[in-house]
Amino acid sequence: MELRQLNYFVAVANEKSFTLAAKRLHVVQSAVSAAIASLERDLRVTLFERNAQRVMLTEAGSALLPEALAVLDAAQGARDAVDELGQGVRGSVRVGMLAGLGLVDLPGLAGDFRRRYPDVEMRVRVESGSSAGIAAALLSGEVDVGLLGVVDTLNRELEGRELVRVPQVLAVPAGHPLDGRRVVAVADLAEEEFVDFPAGHAARAVTDRVFAAARIERRIAVEVDALDAAAGFVRHGVGVAIVPPFAVQGDDAVRTMRIKDESMEWSLHLATPRRRKPTAAVRALAGLVDAHLSRPEEALQARR
Repeated sequence: MELRQLNYFVAVANEKSFTLAAKRLHVVQSAVSAAIASLERDLRVTLFERNAQRVMLTEAGSALLPEALAVLDAAQGARDAVDELGQGVRGSVRVGMLAGLGLVDLPGLAGDFRRRYPDVEMRVRVESGSSAGIAAALLSGEVDVGLLGVVDTLNRELEGRELVRVPQVLAVPAGHPLDGRRVVAVADLAEEEFVDFPAGHAARAVTDRVFAAARIERRIAVEVDALDAAAGFVRHGVGVAIVPPFAVQGDDAVRTMRIKDESMEWSLHLATPRRRKPTAAVRALAGLVDAHLSRPEEALQARR
Protein backbone atom coordinates (compact mmCIF):
# COMPACT_ATOMS: atom_id res chain seq x y z
CA MET A 1 0.00 0.00 0.00
CA GLU A 2 1.42 3.36 -1.08
CA LEU A 3 0.59 6.94 -0.11
CA ARG A 4 -0.13 7.64 -3.78
CA GLN A 5 -2.77 4.91 -3.85
CA LEU A 6 -4.43 6.28 -0.72
CA ASN A 7 -4.35 9.80 -2.11
CA TYR A 8 -6.05 8.62 -5.30
CA PHE A 9 -8.59 6.61 -3.27
CA VAL A 10 -9.55 9.66 -1.17
CA ALA A 11 -9.87 11.82 -4.30
CA VAL A 12 -12.27 9.33 -5.94
CA ALA A 13 -14.24 8.99 -2.70
CA ASN A 14 -14.66 12.76 -2.47
CA GLU A 15 -15.38 13.43 -6.14
CA LYS A 16 -17.50 10.26 -6.64
CA SER A 17 -15.96 10.09 -10.07
CA PHE A 18 -12.72 8.70 -11.51
CA THR A 19 -12.74 11.42 -14.17
CA LEU A 20 -13.14 14.30 -11.70
CA ALA A 21 -10.58 12.76 -9.34
CA ALA A 22 -8.05 12.59 -12.19
CA LYS A 23 -8.66 16.27 -12.99
CA ARG A 24 -8.23 17.22 -9.35
CA LEU A 25 -4.99 15.24 -9.13
CA HIS A 26 -3.72 16.46 -12.53
CA VAL A 27 -3.15 12.94 -13.81
CA VAL A 28 -4.75 10.81 -16.53
CA GLN A 29 -7.81 8.79 -15.57
CA SER A 30 -6.08 5.50 -16.39
CA ALA A 31 -3.50 6.22 -13.67
CA VAL A 32 -6.26 6.66 -11.09
CA SER A 33 -8.06 3.51 -12.21
CA ALA A 34 -4.84 1.49 -12.10
CA ALA A 35 -3.96 2.75 -8.61
CA ILE A 36 -7.40 1.88 -7.25
CA ALA A 37 -7.36 -1.54 -8.89
CA SER A 38 -3.92 -2.23 -7.38
CA LEU A 39 -5.11 -1.10 -3.95
CA GLU A 40 -8.17 -3.36 -4.20
CA ARG A 41 -5.91 -6.31 -5.09
CA ASP A 42 -3.62 -5.57 -2.15
CA LEU A 43 -6.54 -5.38 0.28
CA ARG A 44 -8.55 -8.15 -1.43
CA VAL A 45 -11.74 -6.10 -1.33
CA THR A 46 -13.83 -3.96 -3.66
CA LEU A 47 -13.65 -0.31 -2.60
CA PHE A 48 -16.11 1.27 -5.04
CA GLU A 49 -19.38 0.30 -6.66
CA ARG A 50 -19.16 1.50 -10.26
CA ASN A 51 -21.90 2.02 -12.83
CA ALA A 52 -22.58 4.41 -15.69
CA GLN A 53 -24.20 7.02 -13.41
CA ARG A 54 -22.07 7.09 -10.26
CA VAL A 55 -19.19 5.79 -8.19
CA MET A 56 -20.01 4.98 -4.56
CA LEU A 57 -17.99 3.60 -1.66
CA THR A 58 -18.64 0.01 -0.67
CA GLU A 59 -18.77 -0.98 3.01
CA ALA A 60 -15.06 -1.77 2.83
CA GLY A 61 -14.37 1.57 1.14
CA SER A 62 -16.28 3.44 3.84
CA ALA A 63 -14.23 1.66 6.50
CA LEU A 64 -10.98 2.53 4.74
CA LEU A 65 -11.70 6.23 4.18
CA PRO A 66 -11.09 7.56 7.72
CA GLU A 67 -7.97 5.41 8.04
CA ALA A 68 -6.65 6.62 4.70
CA LEU A 69 -7.23 10.23 5.75
CA ALA A 70 -5.38 9.59 9.02
CA VAL A 71 -2.40 8.13 7.17
CA LEU A 72 -2.27 11.02 4.70
CA ASP A 73 -2.58 13.52 7.56
CA ALA A 74 0.29 11.83 9.41
CA ALA A 75 2.44 11.99 6.29
CA GLN A 76 1.59 15.68 5.86
CA GLY A 77 2.42 16.27 9.53
CA ALA A 78 5.86 14.77 8.99
CA ARG A 79 6.42 17.08 6.02
CA ASP A 80 5.20 20.04 8.07
CA ALA A 81 7.63 19.30 10.87
CA VAL A 82 10.56 19.31 8.46
CA ASP A 83 9.34 22.33 6.50
CA GLU A 84 8.86 24.46 9.61
CA LEU A 85 12.50 23.88 10.50
CA GLY A 86 13.70 24.88 7.06
CA GLN A 87 11.59 26.30 4.28
CA GLY A 88 8.55 27.37 6.30
CA VAL A 89 4.87 26.46 5.93
CA ARG A 90 4.03 24.65 2.69
CA GLY A 91 1.27 22.47 1.25
CA SER A 92 -2.40 23.35 0.92
CA VAL A 93 -5.43 24.26 3.00
CA ARG A 94 -9.04 23.74 1.93
CA VAL A 95 -11.63 25.98 3.56
CA GLY A 96 -15.39 25.45 3.65
CA MET A 97 -17.81 28.26 4.50
CA LEU A 98 -21.42 29.31 4.06
CA ALA A 99 -22.52 31.40 1.10
CA GLY A 100 -23.43 34.96 2.04
CA LEU A 101 -21.65 34.79 5.39
CA GLY A 102 -21.22 38.49 6.12
CA LEU A 103 -19.15 38.03 9.26
CA VAL A 104 -15.84 37.11 7.59
CA ASP A 105 -13.94 39.20 5.06
CA LEU A 106 -12.93 36.20 2.98
CA PRO A 107 -11.10 38.14 0.21
CA GLY A 108 -9.12 40.00 2.87
CA LEU A 109 -8.32 36.76 4.70
CA ALA A 110 -7.25 35.01 1.48
CA GLY A 111 -5.05 37.93 0.45
CA ASP A 112 -3.42 38.18 3.87
CA PHE A 113 -2.82 34.43 3.96
CA ARG A 114 -1.28 34.37 0.48
CA ARG A 115 1.11 37.22 1.31
CA ARG A 116 2.24 35.55 4.54
CA TYR A 117 2.39 31.98 3.22
CA PRO A 118 3.13 32.10 -0.52
CA ASP A 119 4.05 28.41 -0.63
CA VAL A 120 0.62 27.28 0.60
CA GLU A 121 -2.25 26.80 -1.83
CA MET A 122 -5.53 28.03 -0.32
CA ARG A 123 -8.74 26.66 -1.83
CA VAL A 124 -12.21 27.78 -0.75
CA ARG A 125 -15.45 25.81 -1.04
CA VAL A 126 -18.58 27.92 -0.62
CA GLU A 127 -21.48 25.80 0.61
CA SER A 128 -24.81 27.06 -0.70
CA GLY A 129 -26.83 24.78 1.57
CA SER A 130 -26.17 24.69 5.28
CA SER A 131 -23.62 24.20 8.02
CA ALA A 132 -24.50 20.50 7.91
CA GLY A 133 -22.97 20.39 4.42
CA ILE A 134 -19.73 21.90 5.69
CA ALA A 135 -19.65 19.46 8.61
CA ALA A 136 -20.07 16.56 6.18
CA ALA A 137 -17.25 17.90 4.00
CA LEU A 138 -14.97 18.13 7.05
CA LEU A 139 -15.69 14.54 8.05
CA SER A 140 -15.21 13.21 4.51
CA GLY A 141 -11.88 15.02 4.11
CA GLU A 142 -13.11 17.30 1.31
CA VAL A 143 -12.14 20.36 3.36
CA ASP A 144 -9.59 20.80 6.15
CA VAL A 145 -11.20 23.63 8.11
CA GLY A 146 -14.73 25.01 8.14
CA LEU A 147 -16.50 28.22 9.14
CA LEU A 148 -19.94 27.04 10.17
CA GLY A 149 -22.92 27.96 12.28
CA VAL A 150 -23.54 26.06 15.51
CA VAL A 151 -26.64 26.25 17.71
CA ASP A 152 -25.37 24.45 20.80
CA THR A 153 -22.01 22.69 20.74
CA LEU A 154 -19.95 20.90 18.13
CA ASN A 155 -20.48 17.15 17.96
CA ARG A 156 -18.05 14.49 19.05
CA GLU A 157 -16.51 14.31 15.58
CA LEU A 158 -15.73 18.03 15.20
CA GLU A 159 -13.82 20.42 17.40
CA GLY A 160 -13.15 24.12 17.17
CA ARG A 161 -13.61 27.47 18.77
CA GLU A 162 -16.33 30.06 18.81
CA LEU A 163 -15.50 33.14 16.77
CA VAL A 164 -18.60 35.25 17.44
CA ARG A 165 -22.16 34.86 18.70
CA VAL A 166 -24.82 35.78 16.16
CA PRO A 167 -28.17 37.10 17.40
CA GLN A 168 -31.34 36.79 15.32
CA VAL A 169 -33.92 39.46 14.59
CA LEU A 170 -37.31 39.53 12.91
CA ALA A 171 -37.20 41.11 9.44
CA VAL A 172 -40.41 42.48 7.88
CA PRO A 173 -41.07 44.56 4.76
CA ALA A 174 -41.56 48.30 5.17
CA GLY A 175 -45.24 49.01 5.74
CA HIS A 176 -45.91 45.66 7.40
CA PRO A 177 -48.34 45.86 10.36
CA LEU A 178 -45.36 45.21 12.68
CA ASP A 179 -43.26 47.95 11.09
CA GLY A 180 -42.36 50.53 13.73
CA ARG A 181 -42.23 48.14 16.65
CA ARG A 182 -38.91 47.56 18.36
CA VAL A 183 -39.88 44.30 20.05
CA VAL A 184 -42.38 41.54 19.18
CA ALA A 185 -43.42 38.33 20.93
CA VAL A 186 -43.36 34.90 19.30
CA ALA A 187 -47.15 34.76 19.68
CA ASP A 188 -47.41 37.86 17.44
CA LEU A 189 -46.02 35.78 14.55
CA ALA A 190 -48.46 32.86 14.63
CA GLU A 191 -50.29 33.97 11.46
CA GLU A 192 -47.26 35.07 9.46
CA GLU A 193 -45.73 33.31 6.48
CA PHE A 194 -41.97 32.89 6.66
CA VAL A 195 -38.92 33.05 4.46
CA ASP A 196 -36.58 30.48 6.01
CA PHE A 197 -33.53 28.30 5.49
CA PRO A 198 -33.24 24.55 4.84
CA ALA A 199 -33.07 22.00 7.64
CA GLY A 200 -29.50 21.73 8.91
CA HIS A 201 -28.98 25.48 8.81
CA ALA A 202 -28.07 26.99 12.20
CA ALA A 203 -30.49 29.91 11.78
CA ARG A 204 -33.32 27.49 10.92
CA ALA A 205 -32.54 25.33 13.96
CA VAL A 206 -32.82 28.33 16.28
CA THR A 207 -36.21 29.34 14.88
CA ASP A 208 -37.58 25.79 14.89
CA ARG A 209 -36.59 25.34 18.52
CA VAL A 210 -38.22 28.57 19.69
CA PHE A 211 -41.48 28.01 17.84
CA ALA A 212 -41.70 24.38 18.94
CA ALA A 213 -41.33 25.50 22.55
CA ALA A 214 -44.15 28.01 22.00
CA ARG A 215 -46.26 25.29 20.30
CA ILE A 216 -46.70 27.43 17.21
CA GLU A 217 -46.53 25.81 13.79
CA ARG A 218 -44.93 28.13 11.26
CA ARG A 219 -45.99 28.41 7.65
CA ILE A 220 -42.92 28.56 5.42
CA ALA A 221 -43.54 30.19 2.05
CA VAL A 222 -39.97 30.08 0.71
CA GLU A 223 -36.74 28.34 1.64
CA VAL A 224 -33.51 30.07 0.61
CA ASP A 225 -30.07 28.51 0.65
CA ALA A 226 -27.93 31.48 1.66
CA LEU A 227 -28.06 33.94 4.54
CA ASP A 228 -28.14 37.01 2.31
CA ALA A 229 -30.86 35.64 0.02
CA ALA A 230 -33.75 36.26 2.44
CA ALA A 231 -33.82 40.06 2.13
CA GLY A 232 -35.23 40.13 -1.40
CA PHE A 233 -38.19 37.93 -0.53
CA VAL A 234 -38.91 39.92 2.62
CA ARG A 235 -38.64 43.20 0.71
CA HIS A 236 -41.29 42.07 -1.78
CA GLY A 237 -43.70 40.91 0.90
CA VAL A 238 -43.40 37.18 0.33
CA GLY A 239 -42.96 36.62 4.05
CA VAL A 240 -41.18 37.67 7.20
CA ALA A 241 -37.86 36.16 8.24
CA ILE A 242 -35.84 35.49 11.37
CA VAL A 243 -32.26 36.19 10.34
CA PRO A 244 -28.92 37.55 11.51
CA PRO A 245 -29.03 41.35 11.20
CA PHE A 246 -26.20 41.42 8.64
CA ALA A 247 -28.36 39.36 6.25
CA VAL A 248 -30.68 42.35 5.68
CA GLN A 249 -28.33 45.17 6.61
CA GLY A 250 -28.37 48.06 4.15
CA ASP A 251 -31.82 47.26 2.73
CA ASP A 252 -33.98 50.34 3.32
CA ALA A 253 -37.14 48.42 2.42
CA VAL A 254 -36.70 45.97 5.30
CA ARG A 255 -37.25 46.67 8.99
CA THR A 256 -35.88 44.59 11.87
CA MET A 257 -36.89 44.17 15.51
CA ARG A 258 -35.98 42.05 18.51
CA ILE A 259 -38.04 39.03 19.53
CA LYS A 260 -39.07 39.40 23.17
CA ASP A 261 -37.74 37.11 25.88
CA GLU A 262 -36.13 34.61 23.54
CA SER A 263 -32.52 33.55 23.13
CA MET A 264 -32.38 33.77 19.35
CA GLU A 265 -28.71 33.26 18.57
CA TRP A 266 -26.18 30.83 17.15
CA SER A 267 -22.39 30.78 17.06
CA LEU A 268 -19.95 31.04 14.20
CA HIS A 269 -17.25 28.44 14.79
CA LEU A 270 -13.93 27.60 13.21
CA ALA A 271 -14.02 23.79 13.10
CA THR A 272 -11.75 20.87 12.21
CA PRO A 273 -12.25 17.09 12.49
CA ARG A 274 -11.25 15.67 15.89
CA ARG A 275 -9.62 12.60 14.34
CA ARG A 276 -7.30 14.63 12.11
CA LYS A 277 -4.38 16.62 13.46
CA PRO A 278 -4.44 20.13 11.95
CA THR A 279 -1.59 20.71 9.54
CA ALA A 280 0.74 23.68 9.82
CA ALA A 281 -1.20 25.35 7.01
CA VAL A 282 -4.50 24.90 8.87
CA ARG A 283 -2.97 26.29 12.06
CA ALA A 284 -1.60 29.26 10.13
CA LEU A 285 -5.03 30.03 8.65
CA ALA A 286 -6.73 29.70 12.03
CA GLY A 287 -4.32 32.25 13.44
CA LEU A 288 -5.43 34.86 10.89
CA VAL A 289 -9.22 34.46 10.99
CA ASP A 290 -9.90 36.73 13.98
CA ALA A 291 -8.24 39.68 12.27
CA HIS A 292 -10.73 39.39 9.40
CA LEU A 293 -13.96 39.06 11.37
CA SER A 294 -16.44 41.90 11.08
CA ARG A 295 -16.77 43.88 14.28
CA PRO A 296 -19.79 42.40 16.10
CA GLU A 297 -21.17 45.76 17.17
CA GLU A 298 -21.31 46.80 13.51
CA ALA A 299 -22.04 43.59 11.64
CA LEU A 300 -24.70 42.44 14.10
CA GLN A 301 -26.47 45.72 14.79
CA ALA A 302 -30.18 45.49 13.97
CA ARG A 303 -31.72 48.15 11.79
CA ARG A 304 -34.43 50.07 13.59
